[in-house]
Amino acid sequence: MTDWTFDRDAIRAFRFVRCDFDPASGVASLAYAFDDGPELVETVSIPGAPFVLDAARAAAVERALRLLHLIAGVSYYKAAVPAEIRIDGYAIDADTAAMLQSLYRNGLGEFAYRNGLELDDRIRFPGDRGPGTGDREKQAATHPTLPGPRSPVPGPRHALVAIGGGKDSLVTIEALRALGVEQTVCWIGGSQLIAACAARTGLPTMNIGRQLAPQLFDFNRQGAWNGHIPVTAVNSAILVLAAVLHGAGRVVFSNERSASYGSIIEGTGEVNHQWSKGWEFERMFGEHVEREVAAGLHYYSLLRPLSELAVARQFARTDRYDAHFSSCNRNFHILGERPANRWCGVCPKCHFVFLALAPFMSKPRLVNIFGRNLLDDPAQAAGYDALLEFQDHKPFECVGEGRESRAAMAALVQRPEWREDALVRRFEREILPQLDPAELAIEPLLALDGEHRIPTPLWEKLRAHFGT
Repeated sequence: MTDWTFDRDAIRAFRFVRCDFDPASGVASLAYAFDDGPELVETVSIPGAPFVLDAARAAAVERALRLLHLIAGVSYYKAAVPAEIRIDGYAIDADTAAMLQSLYRNGLGEFAYRNGLELDDRIRFPGDRGPGTGDREKQAATHPTLPGPRSPVPGPRHALVAIGGGKDSLVTIEALRALGVEQTVCWIGGSQLIAACAARTGLPTMNIGRQLAPQLFDFNRQGAWNGHIPVTAVNSAILVLAAVLHGAGRVVFSNERSASYGSIIEGTGEVNHQWSKGWEFERMFGEHVEREVAAGLHYYSLLRPLSELAVARQFARTDRYDAHFSSCNRNFHILGERPANRWCGVCPKCHFVFLALAPFMSKPRLVNIFGRNLLDDPAQAAGYDALLEFQDHKPFECVGEGRESRAAMAALVQRPEWREDALVRRFEREILPQLDPAELAIEPLLALDGEHRIPTPLWEKLRAHFGT
């Protein structure tokens, strides 16, 4: 259709048109549309083709493909946020609809807050029925569902481990290595920084391609709603598809318990920038994968029992990645300027990682990693105030809780090598007197938590590993 134009406010429905997978090429095609507009086709390319699939694995691939189709649609749905959602090619049950509604509403929480949108009445997935009919028998005939995973998809305990180029995934990779877990390090997209970190691990790697529908960028120029999406959920679904294709029994991410806590906005409540990195999503998604995709495929975060500070302590124990890693999000923007070095030094991620590592790493080593001392720069005060939740809310970034930042800064006040730096002196003089000393101890924040999905035999070994 050549005469269709994007008009955000005139669009009435978002459609999940179709999804296809070509075993010969390893390419998944995910098609969407607004109203009767043109198809928006995203492609995901899984290395390892051609794939030879028996009937059981082919059915599991189709279930994983549909899950990816439904989750990746969030990138396109947000452009107009219409009130009607339609699934053209297949039906979903009520439990799947409820999971998707939770993901879209919570995962788009920051997006909605920044754009002044109310999502609860807009996002409703059609569960157990299709578009335009309440006749479930007719719907089952025209939009068939697949049989559920009554038995596990055969596969070893091999793990596909997501790597993002930052400290967290590297802590996971080294812990699994120490415990003898066979793993393939996986990332999505063309980041050279992540590729360098992956190569540095010396482990088998898998670089998965993802190509967004090009019209999405045109829509953004034409007034589409824009903002943060739950990208970890999309990446999780991509790795689940890859795991089914390769027969891996584990999909492992590196989301710590701090990710479950959002920013407290006065008059709004909690808004979590990293909701799809939190425990609620991990539990919901992991259970769905085992129930609906493949009973033998286990999804979990190895770092869920740890705080951000506990992860920083683990990372500081080796300098293997000092010259390779970066948590600065400006390195990973789809569009826009990237820092000349691995760390921009002015974003919330740079601020937090520097502060989190400082109690556990020598000052010369940390300054050498970043190229400067961020805590001796008075111009960074406002950024650190937000991390401390002092006269501001926690930034919309993947950073630790305010209490972690306050505890880290309080620890530096006691260190001769740090206490004379400008922002540490300012903290001691202006902020510390307003805080309860009983809430500033680091040790309680380093304790392991029991809420996680780590398989029990691995958890017993992991607890000892992290405790050493």
